[in-house]
Amino acid sequence: MQSRQPIPEHVHTATGAPRWLRWLPGLAVLKEYQPAWLPQDLTAGLVLTTMLVPVGVAYAEASGVPGVYGLYATIVALLVYAVVGPSRILVLGPDSALAAPILAVVVQIAGNDPVRAVSVASMMAVVSGLFCIVMGLLRLGFITELLSKPIRYGYMNGIALTVLISQLPKLFGISIEDQGPIRDVLNLGRAITAGRANWYSFAVGAGTLVLILLLKRFRKFPTILLAVVLATLCVTVFRLDSVGVKVLGTIPQGLPVFAVPWATNADLVKIVLGGCAVALISFADTSVLSRTFAARFQTRVDPNQEMVGLGAANLVTGFFQGFPISSSSSRTPVAEAAGARTQLTGVVGALAVAALLVAAPNLMRYLPNSALAAVVIAAAIGLFEIADLKRIYRIQQWEFWLSVACFVGVAVFGAIPGICMAVVIAVIEFLWDGWRPHFAVLGRVEGLRGFHDITRYPNAVQIPGLLLFRWDAPLFFANAELFQQRLLDAIEHSPTPVKRVVVAAEPVTSVDVTSADMLRELVRILRDRGIALHFAEMKDPVRDKLIRFELVETIGDTRFHPTVGSAVDDYIAKYGSGAEDAEHGGPRH
Repeated sequence: MQSRQPIPEHVHTATGAPRWLRWLPGLAVLKEYQPAWLPQDLTAGLVLTTMLVPVGVAYAEASGVPGVYGLYATIVALLVYAVVGPSRILVLGPDSALAAPILAVVVQIAGNDPVRAVSVASMMAVVSGLFCIVMGLLRLGFITELLSKPIRYGYMNGIALTVLISQLPKLFGISIEDQGPIRDVLNLGRAITAGRANWYSFAVGAGTLVLILLLKRFRKFPTILLAVVLATLCVTVFRLDSVGVKVLGTIPQGLPVFAVPWATNADLVKIVLGGCAVALISFADTSVLSRTFAARFQTRVDPNQEMVGLGAANLVTGFFQGFPISSSSSRTPVAEAAGARTQLTGVVGALAVAALLVAAPNLMRYLPNSALAAVVIAAAIGLFEIADLKRIYRIQQWEFWLSVACFVGVAVFGAIPGICMAVVIAVIEFLWDGWRPHFAVLGRVEGLRGFHDITRYPNAVQIPGLLLFRWDAPLFFANAELFQQRLLDAIEHSPTPVKRVVVAAEPVTSVDVTSADMLRELVRILRDRGIALHFAEMKDPVRDKLIRFELVETIGDTRFHPTVGSAVDDYIAKYGSGAEDAEHGGPRH
């Protein structure tokens, strides 16, 4: 890979530019464009075109819409993102990861009606675009980080399997009704057993798939273009279309036109949910890919601007006969390896695809559907994540099984229900960590500074009459009762009668109303037992909340200490060190 100097930071951030121009990073880069970059952007754009055409058509077919609409989506997405997208070389367009959720909605609402399918898919693109734009403007670009890595692996593996299974009938030249991944495999097996498979179609598709996989390691080589061209030549020369090999057929000449997408009597709830689901998937992939290339070029990309850019590309694509799009983890490296410098690479690629549609649409007339299925299957295979899951199984098995649960959810129930299941599991996982957090009773350890968990250090000595209690989580409604229970249990098991409890509150990052009311009740319970409740190392924002909840007056302003050490010193100053009790032991409270 050729080395290159990073573009100056001011080119990316548009420092000093008008405020409105900061929402149009492409124009900001254009103002600083250097003539030396032009040959590289032009070359990279033409190289990129060799992938844009076959992949765009293949992913459109996989999404349930005619292939030409994949080219429409490619053109519009690249042009829009070149203006509003913050990443210099990110390539947007139809993506295999989105094919399954798009297809799930399109098939249910449109059936086999291609015109209605396009309308439904375009409506999903509009919903996806609006969702991303709103989230970006609200500066909520972090939301995709709420899904842990194992959960992301689970739903991506599920989507990969769903996409792969959806393409198998096309590989064999068989048409079956979509009934979900498991039933589709069973129906495909019955169809093959009944002799309905077209083995010429399978030979073309399998050959295409093998060639793509064998040459995949050569990133700079137009592998997909070569495989698709050879498959098309085989069909043309040997007239395989006459023996049942299905081909793309005539593509309408011309460019996409503006059209307000609307499908009458459509289930809008499914379209909205599907649009939001693909928005989350596309932004999760886009944010990761964008950050990866930004780090490589020593630049910074604002995730909120990235969400707005992705949303704008989807929104405009939906109004120009397209369907939901995302960044591409296969086409972006091709652009980067070919020497792309700025967003102009995508513009060149979009114009080249447009020129093909206007001047030579019949070039793809004999492109076999099984070859397009092979392109999508190859991409789906690349989506599977196995190696890192092995590592996760080795170091944290319960997170591995979370990933498996998400995978099964997507594979069995479909992409959209599976993704919703993944989100629910992510929320449960987050709540579980805070619901049953680690806690510790602290004591002094000879030779170590500070105070440490007595279960980790059995020789730790507790100061008689003083209970040091640490809670390693925020205090909120789900764990408030447990906090009180654990603290009272610790008092019951103290080796000496407890006079004071000091909560080491540094890990406590938040308090809500439920937990505040619990603390108010706890103060009363301890007061009735003659025990004072103190806090140490509480963060200022948390203390501010306690003031707002009118708890500081209840607890006592003097009972908050800057450190655990100062809290211990305050106790010793009042009650003494308790050396005699420590030496002879003391009665259990």
